[in-house]
Amino acid sequence: MTLTQAVSSVFNKYATFEGRAPRSEYWWWVLFIVIVNWATSLLDFAVFAGYALYRFGDTQAFTPITSLVGLALLIPSIAVGVRRFHDMDRTGWWILIGLTGIGAFVIFFWFMFKGTEGPNRYGPDPLGPA
Repeated sequence: MTLTQAVSSVFNKYATFEGRAPRSEYWWWVLFIVIVNWATSLLDFAVFAGYALYRFGDTQAFTPITSLVGLALLIPSIAVGVRRFHDMDRTGWWILIGLTGIGAFVIFFWFMFKGTEGPNRYGPDPLGPA
């Protein structure tokens, strides 16, 4: 799966929490999010210069464009994470451990592993024969 295939797949399943997502789809999506955040941050700096809804010292948070794009990409990001858990034959509710400090590291570690081969309770293998 390429970057464009992964991004179009995630957008086509914008709020679909059923099914499975292979590693490539998830990690290409993460790269897309990083690139989009970088680009919107630059755009925010160019257009709004020093405006931010929250400041802490020299750090700016909640800049307008980055915040709106982040909100628009929040649901598909959660959905692809849930589908990634489904690919490993785990319930999508495991995504909630990311809210804890150490849980984000656990999720990062788990998402590096290949999903279950063949069909599981969440659907057919996304990498298997069609």
